Amino acid sequence: MAIAKVVELIAQGNSIEDAVNQAIEIASKTVRNIKSVYVKDIQAKVDNNKVVHYRLDVKISFVLDK
Repeated sequence: MAIAKVVELIAQGNSIEDAVNQAIEIASKTVRNIKSVYVKDIQAKVDNNKVVHYRLDVKISFVLDK
């Protein structure tokens, strides 16, 4: 039986996809066996009536080593 753990992070990027990828990239430097990402919340920073970047609250789940 596998045991999973979840960590919650805030990531920022030029697009939603970019922010998700950055969250995974940074988390993978210290966390192994990442299995999924759940996007809990999305915010967009607006400047001069244009979106300048996205900020995501994500939950990353990973399987613990035995």
